[in-house]
Amino acid sequence: MGLKNNLHTLKEKYKGKKMAPAFNALHTFLYLPNETTHNGTHIKAADDLKRTMNTVILALVPCLIYGMFNAGYQHYLALGEIEASHGFFASSFWTLDNLVVGLWQVLPLVVVSYGVGLAVEFVFAIIKGHEVEEGYLVTGMLVPLIVPVDIPLWMLAVAVVFGVVIGKEVFGGTGMNILNPALTIRAFLFFAYPTWMSGDKVWVHGAVERDQAIAAGQNLDAMSGETVLGSYAQSQDVAYSYADMFFGLIPGSVGETSKLLIIFGALFLIFTKVGSWRIILSTLVGALVMGLIFNGVVDAGWIGDTSKFYGLMSVPFWQHLIIGSILFGAVYMATDPVTASQTNKGKYIYGFLIGFLSIMIRVFNPAYPEGVFLAILLMNVFAPTIDHYVIQSNVKKRRKRLKLATA
Repeated sequence: MGLKNNLHTLKEKYKGKKMAPAFNALHTFLYLPNETTHNGTHIKAADDLKRTMNTVILALVPCLIYGMFNAGYQHYLALGEIEASHGFFASSFWTLDNLVVGLWQVLPLVVVSYGVGLAVEFVFAIIKGHEVEEGYLVTGMLVPLIVPVDIPLWMLAVAVVFGVVIGKEVFGGTGMNILNPALTIRAFLFFAYPTWMSGDKVWVHGAVERDQAIAAGQNLDAMSGETVLGSYAQSQDVAYSYADMFFGLIPGSVGETSKLLIIFGALFLIFTKVGSWRIILSTLVGALVMGLIFNGVVDAGWIGDTSKFYGLMSVPFWQHLIIGSILFGAVYMATDPVTASQTNKGKYIYGFLIGFLSIMIRVFNPAYPEGVFLAILLMNVFAPTIDHYVIQSNVKKRRKRLKLATA
């Protein structure tokens, strides 16, 4: 109670002054807001912005913890110090050594993401005189999960500043942005620092240093941190089983490898009515349809196995859901309530186009065979247009019914 009283005293002391948003944000983060409405008619519900954001974070925590173990596992596996694990409960995966390496690599990403992002939020709140909102709580957790484990921290910090300022604050802050801030950060990293966001060395901690040692003449085995998508894009044999791809025993971004945990997160978000099942379902359907089209092109013989597109075109359509980040994007990115379509019919269209375009970009962009973040950002821009035409269509139908009724 002492801390709460002290914060409340500071809050009252600086009320109406420039630093008031900073104290208000700290007080609201730790405790329930003191402010209540007294006039007018209001919907009484237990959910608010902070509870909604905390629900999404809870759904992301298993992916974060698993990503830490996987970071250590991929590191030691590439060094040849452990045998490959098979199955989600393999004893060689859930070890303290793997967790320590993962903590050492992933925790700084989380700290930089939250530290830099919230600092920008506080600065804008103080300058513009509005309250610090909880919108970055989810973005701050998403960013470390969608980047390679070895990305330099200063690059991440620069990208976070860009994403928060350009992707959100210039539009007016939380609830006003048209682009998903986390994906804006990912897009900035990809286009500004492409060598740190693609290739077969960025996904496994220590890969670059070990290859440098090999180049210097040290007697070490060669190392590869190639992702499944990278192998398919180059028409190489994939060294991972379907079970490995589903459980997440593969290289990749920190939080997107375990499809099992992503599915659990999706069920949790749908059950709590935070995530839209319409968007998730339609995104997966769109991806499957595009995969079926490409499979049909290959089966018809319209493209030969010498084509640079053959590798990913020939992937069985359903397998697109367990490789890459399409499932993670559908559950945690496409369902962003601010940047997604708001109408029920619009959500189906919006999600379908995300899945459809994701697989199209994945296949036709061999240099970086993953198109989920580009597809979602593109549809973020068109979401208001989709809703506009859905609403206009409903208005026309009602006008027709009115004419028939009056006739």
